[in-house]
Amino acid sequence: MEKRSFNLVIGVTGSVAALKLPILEKSLMELNEKLQDYKFQIHVIATENSKHFFQTDEIKSKIYDDTCEWDTWKKRGDPVMHIELGKMADMMVIAPLDANTLAKLSTGICDNMLTCTVRAWDFKKPLLFCPAMNTRMWEHPITGTQIAQLKSWGYEEIPPISKVLMCGDVGVGGMAEVGTIVEKIKETADRLFKAL
Repeated sequence: MEKRSFNLVIGVTGSVAALKLPILEKSLMELNEKLQDYKFQIHVIATENSKHFFQTDEIKSKIYDDTCEWDTWKKRGDPVMHIELGKMADMMVIAPLDANTLAKLSTGICDNMLTCTVRAWDFKKPLLFCPAMNTRMWEHPITGTQIAQLKSWGYEEIPPISKVLMCGDVGVGGMAEVGTIVEKIKETADRLFKAL
C-alpha cells in the first residue's frame, strides 16, 4: 500500500540555529523509512537572513524564498505563492524562530515569504515554532509576551534549551534539539492521521 504524502512546511529564519536545517531534513527523511501510513514531503521557506547559515545545495527539498514569491503570478487569477503554500501544507514548523521574526509574527507584520505564509495560515492546521536567540534576547520582557501571543492563537511552542550558545554565552535560548523537534512533528502528524 502506498503511503500518503504529508506536506510539511519548514520555515527557517535568521538564527545561527538555521545551520541545523540539513540535519532536520535528513532526520525527517530517515523517519520516512519507518513510517507506516504516510511520508513527509518537505517544503522549506527560508528568509534571506537564514541563508547565511546553510548552503542551499545541502538541502534536497524545494526551497522557497522572497525571490520566488511572485513567480507564479502574472495576471489576476494566477496563484500567489504564500497562499498556495498554506493551502498545500498539512503542518508548518518554524525551526528556528529568531527574535526578529517572532516580533513580526506576534504583531501581524508580513513582509517576506515566510511571514506572509504564516499571516495567511489556516488555524485548523498545526503550526509549531522553535524559538532560538541569545539569552539576553530571550530574557527581554517582550519575548514572553510575544510567545504568549502566538500560543493564544493555537501555535505550539517547542521551547528553547539552556546550552553554550554560539557567541560563547551560557543560558536559555538555544533551539530545541533536532531529535525533540522531529519527535514533536511525528507526534502531531500521527494525531492528525488518527483523526481522519
